[in-house]
Amino acid sequence: MHAADADEDRARRYHRRQFALTLVDLALGVVLLAWWSWSGATARLAAFLEARLHSPAVVVAAITLAIGASQTLLTVPLDVVAGFVLPRRAGLLTQSLGSWLGDRAKALAIGGLLGLLSVEIVYGLLRWSPDRWWLWASGALTAGIVLLAAVVPIWVVPLFYRLTPLEDPALRARILALAARMGVRAAEVVVADFSRKGRVANAAVVGLGHTRRILVSDTLLREFPVEEVDVVLAHELGHHARGHVAKGLLLQSVLIAGALWAAHRALRAGAGVLGLSGPADPAGLPFLAVVLTAVGLLTTPIVAAWSRRLEREADRVALDVSGAPDAFVAAMERLGQLNLAERRPGRLRELLFATHPSLEARIATGRAAGARLAAAP
Repeated sequence: MHAADADEDRARRYHRRQFALTLVDLALGVVLLAWWSWSGATARLAAFLEARLHSPAVVVAAITLAIGASQTLLTVPLDVVAGFVLPRRAGLLTQSLGSWLGDRAKALAIGGLLGLLSVEIVYGLLRWSPDRWWLWASGALTAGIVLLAAVVPIWVVPLFYRLTPLEDPALRARILALAARMGVRAAEVVVADFSRKGRVANAAVVGLGHTRRILVSDTLLREFPVEEVDVVLAHELGHHARGHVAKGLLLQSVLIAGALWAAHRALRAGAGVLGLSGPADPAGLPFLAVVLTAVGLLTTPIVAAWSRRLEREADRVALDVSGAPDAFVAAMERLGQLNLAERRPGRLRELLFATHPSLEARIATGRAAGARLAAAP
């Protein structure tokens, strides 16, 4: 077996195992939510709490935490295997278990806090406006997503990586000149210490407006020639230059509104069957979660197809701006090797879940651009 075939086989096995673990995690979560709902456990817990706490918001918080904790405990072994064991065996991760668990705890705390806040908003609006709660909640959650996108480079990313200004003045000027040429204003260029945790290389343009930063991993700077760094960053800047962030936020707002409208109808229809006092009954929380999970699964292929479309457009922007198809192809090859990407994922899995075109398709795009450039007079 050739080295390239061996690498592809290793990547395929890795991603298939990860996908299987994701499906098992999802199935366990849905089964647990169904048990909470249809066994009467949530109704009994809600009655117990309401008799003692006399605060709907506190009752909702307690039920949310109980369900969230049970899901976390149930899926901890899967999380450890998917997030630590498999990446370590694949050579993607060098982080110690203690350090990984610390990162995982921070992620759970952030996710739990945001999830609890979202649930409180939903149930507060359910009590205040039973007929239009889904509309007001959509607006509030969309505003929260926009705010989160703005503060990510300032408050969130530094919790997981040390960020330092790019010290190389020539490279910094080159990157900022590229951003200016593409019409993207960035506050600064920062380097994230990915090498402290593994070999993965990446770059991103994060934040909105005055908080926008160009983020480059130290592994990218160390492993990639400057021409390849250019095309990787041109791709990331292309998302902002073409308004992909705003389009993505708009799509999210539409999907949130649709999902909450479906939840509104489901709560009204299912309240009697589940023995709820009404849609705002906190005992209906796991049923609400099941409905939102189902809507999320149904819309996943749509979101994936939309994301692949934007990624293809960003690739074309990078090729047009850089005029360096050979560097683009080389960067894709190097990223695929470092990040253990599948060159040819299963077609059905790609259509339903992949947010990026396959590595092979992206390389083919770069080679086609090179052929057109060579053929031009």
